[in-house]
Amino acid sequence: MNASTAQHLNIMSPAYAVEHLPHEGVPEDDWLVLVRAPEGLTVVREARDMDAAEQWIGFYGGATAHGLDLPGMLSAIVKPLAEAAIPVFVASTFHADLVLVPKPRKQQAIAVLEEAGHQVTSQGASAAGAAQP
Repeated sequence: MNASTAQHLNIMSPAYAVEHLPHEGVPEDDWLVLVRAPEGLTVVREARDMDAAEQWIGFYGGATAHGLDLPGMLSAIVKPLAEAAIPVFVASTFHADLVLVPKPRKQQAIAVLEEAGHQVTSQGASAAGAAQP
C-alpha cells in the first residue's frame, strides 16, 4: 500500500446484521444500507439480541473521504483482510467505504489493517490500545 491509499478507519458502533429480503420484502426503519439487486434486497441494520450469531463490525473510512476517481482505496482495505482470510461485506458511499467483518474476527481485522498502514480508531482512541466490547 502507498501513502495515498492509507486511510483512517473508524470502528462503527454498534454491531450490524446483514440480511436478504426477497423482492416483496420491505425493511424496517432501522436500516443503515439498502442495496436492491435482481435477487432481492440486501439490508444492513443495527444488530439485535437475536442476531448474536451473525453480527458484523463496521470499519468506515469517512475520516479520509475521497473522490470516486481515486483508484485503490477499497482494495487497500480489502486486500489485507482477504490475505488474512477474513470475510468482508462492503457498502460504498460517495466519499468512502464501509467494510464489515464478522464480529469474532474484530481484533484480528484491527491488527491486519494497522499492519497494512491504516489508522484504526474507536471512540477517538487507538483501536489496538482501546478496550473492545
